[in-house]
Amino acid sequence: MPVDIPGPHTRWRCGICGNLTRFDVARTVQSRDYVHVDLAGVSRVEERDVVSEKIERVWCRWCGGVDSVVCEPRPASG
Repeated sequence: MPVDIPGPHTRWRCGICGNLTRFDVARTVQSRDYVHVDLAGVSRVEERDVVSEKIERVWCRWCGGVDSVVCEPRPASG
């Protein structure tokens, strides 16, 4: 079950245990990378631009709940 990526006004929450901070995430990312290969042949990504990202599934790290994580509005700060 796909879950939205949290933004500045939303957050993930486990509907089973209430966890707000620890999750395992399976995602698909398409990126454009600038790779630097040194003279020894060792490569390193120096810049990465994410073209698209899709969250496939999110599991709760605390209780192991699968498909129980939802994206909800953050509480208003005050």
